[in-house]
Amino acid sequence: MAILEVEHIEKTFEHTEVLKDISFSLEKGQVLSIIGSSGSGKTTLLRCLNFLERPDKGIIRVNDETLLDASLPRTRQEAEIRKKRLHFGLVFQSFNLFPQYTARQNVMLAKELLAKEQPDYKTRKKEIHAEIETQAETLLKQMGLGDRMDNYPHQLSGGQCQRVAIARALSLQPDILCFDEPTSALDPELTGEVLKVIKELADENTTMIIVTHEMAFARDVANQVIFMDDGYILEQGDPAQIFENPKEERTKQFLARYQAEKIF
Repeated sequence: MAILEVEHIEKTFEHTEVLKDISFSLEKGQVLSIIGSSGSGKTTLLRCLNFLERPDKGIIRVNDETLLDASLPRTRQEAEIRKKRLHFGLVFQSFNLFPQYTARQNVMLAKELLAKEQPDYKTRKKEIHAEIETQAETLLKQMGLGDRMDNYPHQLSGGQCQRVAIARALSLQPDILCFDEPTSALDPELTGEVLKVIKELADENTTMIIVTHEMAFARDVANQVIFMDDGYILEQGDPAQIFENPKEERTKQFLARYQAEKIF
């Protein structure tokens, strides 16, 4: 059974159709790479999945639970939206860390905010805080940042900030981890650091959706690839099909640029 089912998602901003009849599914433990030119709708799709944007049409299901049916009345309860958002962990391309918090505090923050909603929070505050802190430290060590936990974002490299952001996304144990061009703000050396972490997560069967311009990485780590163009899914299939034998002319044109540069 698919862990994620997306059916006929559409999104319009003012008079611009950004997403047009988007449908796909993802199995547990799979990695989906989404590629395409800038402006093709990739980031908007991730934002819709993470409930930072609401689709105008369509359905989103996780583990056979309908999180969104755009045809039904919209909920205005923030708690309800937060609950749905927990199914997805989103790693932004520009990290989006809080500059006033250390690496450890950035990873702990979301879970601490959720913990305060628990009925036993006041009586177990110290115990809950210790549990959250231990988990954050474990995740930061997993990211190779065991010696940088007390550093603030300005004391970290871009690659280190992105690894803190990945730890933060993992802290809430989402069903699906989403990456929005996680290396676009990094130089080549730091890009390698972050891609190595994502590859390790893939090897651990973490279910992921990765929007990326790193074509070699998309080919090597993904179980399936989607090529988006002008708001549509123009082509999707396994990496060998998309990268070695694309059917659509636009897919061929897009990939030809990278092939000319010997990127894959």
